[in-house]
Amino acid sequence: MELYFLRHAQSENNALAARNAANEVRTHDPELTSLGQQQAAHLADFLAQTNLAAQTTPYDPQNRRGVGLTHLYASLMVRAVHTGTVIARRLGLPLTAWPDWHEEGGLFLEEQPGVFVGRPGHGRAYFTQAYPDFILPESLTEAGWWTAGLEPYEDRPRRARRAVAALLERHGPTDDRVGIVSHGGFYNHILAALMDLPAPYRLGHMLNNASITRIVLAPDAHYVVYQNRCEYLPTELITA
Repeated sequence: MELYFLRHAQSENNALAARNAANEVRTHDPELTSLGQQQAAHLADFLAQTNLAAQTTPYDPQNRRGVGLTHLYASLMVRAVHTGTVIARRLGLPLTAWPDWHEEGGLFLEEQPGVFVGRPGHGRAYFTQAYPDFILPESLTEAGWWTAGLEPYEDRPRRARRAVAALLERHGPTDDRVGIVSHGGFYNHILAALMDLPAPYRLGHMLNNASITRIVLAPDAHYVVYQNRCEYLPTELITA
């Protein structure tokens, strides 16, 4: 199978960080900015492109013939759901929630320096109204998808390993091309899980908003074919 790790488009909190707006109020589950919505549209257009005559060899490392996603998932953080919805509508694919692919730490706010307080995720009614095509877990209630407070660091590698194991169980022995809209920080934990690195580890791979990383998960090994691809974005739309 092939994993296409799709980082969400620019969120309101990303925009605050970009302009060093330390005194402005962050939110625990930010929406996309208008720029982020443009990024998501460009990403969706790129994923929709096909050109079957572009390359004649069976191996197509740069997806010259097209990406050809067969499945599409997103974390339940709003910025991922919104990005995924834009892609799903453009490709005509269903978008399915996958809670384990959320950003490291879960949902929280720093209420005072060094004091991080967890915040709940949205419940079923919110998603049903705002994203009616989003396929939700049966277990999601009005209590919200996230109720665990700040996720301890030691839980993050375990969650990434669980996510990778579930991905392989669902799609491993197939030719599926799986897109998952997820988050930049969590990508490093996914990469560590694929590399079987023991925790604690230090990885600092940066992904731009609305970028694509392609990883082949083969029986013998896992291959990062490319990482942080975003040449389809106009220069003025490239953000971290």
